[in-house]
Amino acid sequence: MELPQNDFDRIVFFEHARKTAEVVYAKNPLDADNLTRWGGALLELSSFQSGSDSIKMVEDAVSKLEEALEVNPSKHDTLWCLGNAHTSHAFYTPDHEAAKVEFDKAAQCFRQAVELFSCRILGMSCILSHWNYQTRHLNCIKNSKGRWQVSKLHKEQPLLRV
Repeated sequence: MELPQNDFDRIVFFEHARKTAEVVYAKNPLDADNLTRWGGALLELSSFQSGSDSIKMVEDAVSKLEEALEVNPSKHDTLWCLGNAHTSHAFYTPDHEAAKVEFDKAAQCFRQAVELFSCRILGMSCILSHWNYQTRHLNCIKNSKGRWQVSKLHKEQPLLRV
């Protein structure tokens, strides 16, 4: 069976992205953006696999995305991609209960991604759930480079749920 041209192009593109990410990782394993690209490429490539190969590739994607979050837990785009990976894993899982667990993980990632993105864009104090599913009080502040970052709240600061 022959692949449509656009599918072939996608495979070539994401396979190149995966290989490039491996090379960059060898030079700098703490590059969260690269780990996110690598996980995203694996996730895209998983859709062209079948059976256990597809599940293995999604699990590898989850591993890379979780590694990226260990480096930088406030990357909303990584959390969103991780939510997509858990969703894909759920669809590949025949066991209803196991699939539900994956969907729940995906929902948690999506919620956290939206909270982080909202905090970053709005620059407001908010309550965020840290990526490891432990609730912590965090505050969005601008650092010395003018970028938004997440820090712990002081008790006297008002909280705003976003």
